[in-house]
Amino acid sequence: MSGKLNIIGFDADDTLWHNERFFRLTQDHFTSLLADFAEAEHLHERLLAAEKRNIQHYGYGVKGFTLSMIETALEVTEDRVPARVIRELIEAGQEMLKSPIELLPHAQHAVEAVSTTHRVVLITKGDLLDQERKLAQSGLGDFFDGVEIVSEKTPEVYAEIFSRHAEGADSALMVGNSMRSDVVPVVQAGGWGVYVPHGLVWEIEHAPAPDTSARYREIPDLGSLPKLVQDIEGS
Repeated sequence: MSGKLNIIGFDADDTLWHNERFFRLTQDHFTSLLADFAEAEHLHERLLAAEKRNIQHYGYGVKGFTLSMIETALEVTEDRVPARVIRELIEAGQEMLKSPIELLPHAQHAVEAVSTTHRVVLITKGDLLDQERKLAQSGLGDFFDGVEIVSEKTPEVYAEIFSRHAEGADSALMVGNSMRSDVVPVVQAGGWGVYVPHGLVWEIEHAPAPDTSARYREIPDLGSLPKLVQDIEGS
């Protein structure tokens, strides 16, 4: 076990496997279904507003997204949306819950490599059943010492998780594609935050990088993670 880092956390969606692209495809379908009622840009803005509003009620994930689409459809049509459109939106959400798991490049190698030297935990937001399904289908489950599916990622949440699974945030590192959820709050908690860019990022997950922190790092992909861990521990 390392003296400097004793636990490494991984985000799941769009860090280990593709996810956001399924939301984008469904959103495109949503805008096509409502094209007679509003322009695509307006529908996108209204849907995003509904998602932000509904996080406190439904949390993150496909189910909340589906309910937000239905709510937006009702709003923009002033309750005149055809029943067949509501049915198609429900079916689209159901299809998302069956979407195949495709690992991102280097995901398995990175998780497997660091799991031989450190405790490894998956920390993700979203629907419990859906996230459990994804992990089971990913083939990565056996590498993790713990799985945490949380309603929100805050400095307090990370501090509690890393204290329970290891020796606290000071000796923890978190890897993810969301600056807002995976990097900034970990750095604020006293840990290392490693940003792995992904081409598609949900607007809600944008945040400024903690560039002034000595515990912030960015890598091009997960293939660079094992060496980064070695570099941090050798510094």
